[in-house]
Amino acid sequence: MRLGMDRIGEMAVIECQGKIVRSPAAFRLRDAVTSQGQARIIVLDLTEVHALGAEGLDVLMFLQRWAAVHAIELKLFNPSRFVWHRLDNARASSNFEIASLHDMMALLAHSEIPLPFKERISSATGKQN
Repeated sequence: MRLGMDRIGEMAVIECQGKIVRSPAAFRLRDAVTSQGQARIIVLDLTEVHALGAEGLDVLMFLQRWAAVHAIELKLFNPSRFVWHRLDNARASSNFEIASLHDMMALLAHSEIPLPFKERISSATGKQN
């Protein structure tokens, strides 16, 4: 799994690519999100996630609770069809705020001036997670 992060004002956008099916990938996602404790909004871009295992689903549920405790809005952006299916089967889709493209454009329009920050959190190592 690959993670990329952009910080735009008080909003952090974490782009996820690949599979979130085993603990190492799920823990990288958890660590990336929880490192953004100063953000007011955290958006997980799940467009390029093509597999979500039990550990990944558990981490998403944990992150939703963590965000609520820290008064952070956690939004899922453009979950792939597979991620939607997994969330729906687990009856978890109603627990998450799903941000549409329109929602994202509005968030970006109301964000502060973008900070010059782009960080590659992790990259594929040739192993499938």
